[in-house]
Amino acid sequence: SPRVHGRSPPGPAGPCWGSSEPPHLPTAPSDCLALALSDFPSGTAAVLRTGEQLRVLSEDGEWWLVASEVSGKECRVPSSCVAKVRHRWLYEGISRQKAEELLLRPGNHRGSFLIRESQTRRGCYSLSVRCGTRAAWDAVTHYRIHSLENGWLYVSPRLTFPSLQDLVDHYSESGEGLCCPLSEPCSTVRVSTARVPAMPTVVKNPSLKWDKIDSSLLFSEATSPPEEDSPISLGLREAISSYLLLAETAAPEQEPPGKGTKNT
Repeated sequence: SPRVHGRSPPGPAGPCWGSSEPPHLPTAPSDCLALALSDFPSGTAAVLRTGEQLRVLSEDGEWWLVASEVSGKECRVPSSCVAKVRHRWLYEGISRQKAEELLLRPGNHRGSFLIRESQTRRGCYSLSVRCGTRAAWDAVTHYRIHSLENGWLYVSPRLTFPSLQDLVDHYSESGEGLCCPLSEPCSTVRVSTARVPAMPTVVKNPSLKWDKIDSSLLFSEATSPPEEDSPISLGLREAISSYLLLAETAAPEQEPPGKGTKNT
């Protein structure tokens, strides 16, 4: 017989809830917390960033008015870019792939979880759990949450719960039937990468002191014995020697002062 948590006994399995709000879910306030599912608009000029916490102010068709919990700015965004979040773990309007993307973000680890409402079957839910630390899609496991006609819920038919909160509380203490116990709701904090400061420009002082170099080292390799290390390379010495030789050749020869003048 199935193990039951609470007073109400389990009934036969039934379909997902219809259009009415299921009794075990809290009534949504006029404005609720939400999460940005993508940068909007995309690119460097984005007003909202993926994972940014929002407050839904109004829902007008495909465009919602939201306010950023980070900057306080209000803007209208497509409803497809926003997911409502209740209790920090109950997500409305996200796909299986987006759930995996959120759980594999930095800041989440083994046991991080969320519960998402089906996009195609209203009132049906799935539990998504990160089971490892690898950045791979298969690190997230999904479990369908079934419902009974009396509204009770279960992942495994041996264990039923009167509400999603009771289900979360139980699997936070025991991971029986899951890949691991639930540790904490999916983190929505955007992890900022610290910018690495640019290395300062270093001006290297020359190690060669020209005013202390023996001028004889500049003209001939013979002045330095083969076994003696010279502070000036052979190529540099040859270049300087050639330059000085050309300079002397190009300079006009000057007569000594007084030569060629007639004494009066």
